[in-house]
Amino acid sequence: MSIPTQWTPTHGAPYRPVPYRPERMPVEESLARAAELRQRMGRRRTVRQFSSDPVPEQVVRDAIACAATAPSGAHQQPWTFVLVKDAEVRRRIREAAEEEEQRSYAGRLGEEWLAALRPLGTDEVKPHLTDAPALIVVFQQRYWLGEDGERRKHYYVDESVGIAVGMLLTALHLAGLAALVHTPSPMRFLGEVLGRPVNEKAFAVVPVGYPAPDCTVPDLVRKSLDQVLVEF
Repeated sequence: MSIPTQWTPTHGAPYRPVPYRPERMPVEESLARAAELRQRMGRRRTVRQFSSDPVPEQVVRDAIACAATAPSGAHQQPWTFVLVKDAEVRRRIREAAEEEEQRSYAGRLGEEWLAALRPLGTDEVKPHLTDAPALIVVFQQRYWLGEDGERRKHYYVDESVGIAVGMLLTALHLAGLAALVHTPSPMRFLGEVLGRPVNEKAFAVVPVGYPAPDCTVPDLVRKSLDQVLVEF
């Protein structure tokens, strides 16, 4: 078995192209796979009521590995995924998040934002942060930070990390797990609780697990393809 090449910063390195010759998939197989994926992803739902049953850790690790294949600006891969299983750490995250959410729901969000949230049935209580057996806290690296303190700016960080989180949700769902994207605001406490370096900024908290036996979700309707697709 070959040992994979360890990534190192490529800033300023010359362009070195390598061949890329993936096998072309037969049209019939491509159509079948696309239809199956569309059907499976159509069943994905955001879950806020989790079972405390443990999940296979390797499944979560593989999903994170899939997310880390996302395209990124200048291939700088400006993300860190912190997998939190420790119950005490999850409790501290929930406590800090609910403190911020209480301020938000008490008026910081504003009535227009609260009205947009109303159909989802959310409030300042966030049991998913402790009920779910694992949290994936995603951080965006605003700049590269060398061991000697050298800094280099990263580009298209929001876009890159957003794509990675989308791929993470897809991988988790296709592996049979439920997830939620939670973005308490502000999220500075996450870096403090998890001891992250100064170049990292919290982007999202993703609880992962199985839906609780009595789980419910909002009665929502997704836009149809003709409402989101424009063709020329």
